[in-house]
Amino acid sequence: MLQEGAHGKWTVSSSDESTEENSDGEKPSTSSLLDAARGKTSGPQYACSEARKAAHKRKASPLKLSDKSFSTEMPPAGKQRPSQEGLGWCLSSSDEEPEDQKKNAHKETLKEEKCDAPEEHPLNLHKDDELSKNQKPEECNETPSEAQDTWDLLNGGNPFRFFLTKVRGIEQSYNSGALHIKDILSPLFGTLVSSAQFNYCIDVEWLVRQYPQEFRKKPLLLVHGEKRESKAALIAQARPYENISFCQAKLDIAFGTHHTKMMLLLYEEGLRVVIHTSNLIAEDWHQKTQGIWLSPLYPRLPQGTIGSAGESETNFKSDLISYLMAYNSPTLKEWIDLIQDHDLSETRVYLLGSTPGRYQGSDKEKWGHLRLRKLLKEHTSSVAAQESWPVVGQFSSIGSMGVDGSKWLCSEFQDSLVAAGSGVVTLPKCDVPIHLVYPTVNNVRQSLEGYPAGGSLPYSIQTAQKQLWLHSYFHKWSAEVSGRSHAIPHIKTYMRPSPDFQKIAWFLVTSANLSKAAWGALEKNGTQLMIRSYELGVLFLPSAFGLDKGYFQVRGKMLSESNDSATYFPVPYDLPPEQYGSKDQPWIWNIPYTDAPDTHGNMWVPS
Repeated sequence: MLQEGAHGKWTVSSSDESTEENSDGEKPSTSSLLDAARGKTSGPQYACSEARKAAHKRKASPLKLSDKSFSTEMPPAGKQRPSQEGLGWCLSSSDEEPEDQKKNAHKETLKEEKCDAPEEHPLNLHKDDELSKNQKPEECNETPSEAQDTWDLLNGGNPFRFFLTKVRGIEQSYNSGALHIKDILSPLFGTLVSSAQFNYCIDVEWLVRQYPQEFRKKPLLLVHGEKRESKAALIAQARPYENISFCQAKLDIAFGTHHTKMMLLLYEEGLRVVIHTSNLIAEDWHQKTQGIWLSPLYPRLPQGTIGSAGESETNFKSDLISYLMAYNSPTLKEWIDLIQDHDLSETRVYLLGSTPGRYQGSDKEKWGHLRLRKLLKEHTSSVAAQESWPVVGQFSSIGSMGVDGSKWLCSEFQDSLVAAGSGVVTLPKCDVPIHLVYPTVNNVRQSLEGYPAGGSLPYSIQTAQKQLWLHSYFHKWSAEVSGRSHAIPHIKTYMRPSPDFQKIAWFLVTSANLSKAAWGALEKNGTQLMIRSYELGVLFLPSAFGLDKGYFQVRGKMLSESNDSATYFPVPYDLPPEQYGSKDQPWIWNIPYTDAPDTHGNMWVPS
């Protein structure tokens, strides 16, 4: 059936029922795993989404502008609703609610066929075609930083301990102060005894290679949410490694995911916690914008210490233990005991997590957006006219928001984002601007990866047409401040800036996309909070950094030095965000783009 809308014409299935609306959209797509078992190796060797498989296919078989042989017919996607001209589109997510799920779209499994992207405008990146097509991203000289550089990072002037990942293909100065996973696992950070990796998508073979040779046989626990075929495939990946064990996160509520991304690193010298936004696959550490919070090195407490010893003013230790206890897993008891035995008092961030469940009473305020609301009410101070400050949400996917903003986004979720101390007046919600940052089609087309970068933005045409009202909230991705305008964001951040965007009342980096599954949704007349997924992030509040004015200044350039670095927060993208223009459209993964080539000279046809 031929359809036409703001994205042009495309062919879709004329099926009477939407397969998207009647599928387990959070279930990983395992067809690539079955192919591998049959000897076919064109796709990734671990569970991934349909969007990711499409990106793999386009990487393996690129379609040039001059190639007239390709078809713009879409893969069967069920009945599509026609769009309304001029109303634009919204975003979708693997975190969507049950009625709007597609195929587990958070799995990031793109294979990068080019490595040495020239450090120039990405529209010239098609010159990379001369490189070996068999080269993998992890083979592109991704080596740890020089020892002195790493030491400076650990002990230098970064009071927030907030970092970005290195990006290949940008001006090298913008990677100063950034980290690769090999840096995090470097012996300079500590002499590793054992580690635990909490994540969503895991390439075991690649992960093992990121550890230094001397640490590769140390005990490694993988905490995951895979089931059935995907779980079997993950275990099979780890079969050659006797040091690897598993903890399966319980996902008892349908369509939930284990989306948390955290490392627990036990050293001879102490303990370190790393909370970040990257999947444990090569592509997520190559040419994407990602965020990392790296804890201090926590020393072991004197033997016999009991009670609340080693707790921080932010209650980070007890909150981390509560989060781990929510897994209800004997496997994690060892790590809970280890955390209890260490001094986490130097932590200056608040932990903000989500765990699956239906919570009532005071338990509601332990998780999700109600946890954010509670922290903001208790630990933010009054700032003149702060009630009119806007809120910003930046993410790589979005769930089903309902027929209008009143269903969740502009009601309970916004109530949490605008929460503040008792001295702040609350304006009617409609008077608080909401800026949602999500990449446009041109952001993807002009990115370092080209169109395949859209595999990490799993927004489908089916969901887009159900939430047209979101169009007015959208803003482009731009990150000149960190040199990452062409590195598609997989980082997720939320903040409350001043109207002139020179100050922020708080900043959150998290695994949580914009969805009810991640943040929770109130039920039973507001008496119950239901959360489907595991998520984890850290919240930066001025009061925890000794600032009594109630805000951070926004650093003008992320790498710039300032007289008081604890005052200036390094927001990793440009403020104020620029609203979509009349010709801008958000990236939708499952329709073709054949009007203009990407930075590698290729087109996008997902079938």
